[in-house]
Amino acid sequence: MSASDPSVLVIGCGSIGERHVRTFLATGRAGVVGCDSRAAVREDMTNRYGIEAVSDWVPVLENPAVSGVVIATPAQSHMEIAIRCLQAGRHVLIEKPLALSLADTDRLVAARDRARRFAGVAYVLHFVPALQAARQFIQAGSLGPVRHVAVNTGQHFPFFRPAYREIYYRDRAQGGGAIQDALTHMANAIEWIVGPTTRVFCDAAHQVLEGVTVEDTVNATARNGPALVSYALNQFQAVNETRWDFHADTGSVRVEMNAQRWGVLARGETEWKWHAAPLAERDQIYAAQAAAFLDGTEGKPNPLCTLEEGIQTLRFNLAALQSWSENRPILP
Repeated sequence: MSASDPSVLVIGCGSIGERHVRTFLATGRAGVVGCDSRAAVREDMTNRYGIEAVSDWVPVLENPAVSGVVIATPAQSHMEIAIRCLQAGRHVLIEKPLALSLADTDRLVAARDRARRFAGVAYVLHFVPALQAARQFIQAGSLGPVRHVAVNTGQHFPFFRPAYREIYYRDRAQGGGAIQDALTHMANAIEWIVGPTTRVFCDAAHQVLEGVTVEDTVNATARNGPALVSYALNQFQAVNETRWDFHADTGSVRVEMNAQRWGVLARGETEWKWHAAPLAERDQIYAAQAAAFLDGTEGKPNPLCTLEEGIQTLRFNLAALQSWSENRPILP
């Protein structure tokens, strides 16, 4: 990083905010300023990463060297912070879910357009190598249109997020629960590959996780244009596994995230043709996301989730929650 490189302000230095601090630094293209209301967290960020950490983000926007802002606070605060940062002429990367309602989405888009700044939503599956390669293959169209998609995913959430009882996850009003925390990633990835969701029918329940009452298990069916989609997700199973199956007119594509590979089985063949897509460590996809955000601030093409795509996935989240509550299909 040179003296002329920009700095990025990370607002909220909890688990995901710390990962943003670490992976933006790993790009070698930007300095980082952290912001958190908790003194112990600020001290930890300074000690671990040698960065400045402040309690109030507003004065930082007066520093012209800070060109971008990552918003990693609880979801109910995303919109107001993002709009203020855009109004101050900063580029923004907003953690998922984008918001908890559609109320201020028009204001957010208008603020971006007036400021002429870059804005994206941190749906990090856009940077999983196997999913990127499968998407490129599917959209090339050699197998014809995708007609059916099946997503199966789960993990033992307490192992990966042992503090889940104390963080936003425990409270749906802060973006918690499996629908807004985990299913939203899957839905956004499917919309990125086959197009927006036009119908959702969802059931969910709290099945196992101790110390919370939010849903940890979800079954959902959806329609995305010509494709029918099914989602099966839980956050307590022993195996950490995610698999996407895309079935088109003349063949199938499978993505096995944990095996770090994707494959094609054309009609009439009996063996999958597998392609390795290595992922050395989880930080790799976050560093790629950070680099893509910096590319976006420079006007370069990038695969980040756009505001419009993030708003569409917010519509999915809200439709899934409403469908579960009312026990009926919902049109997002």
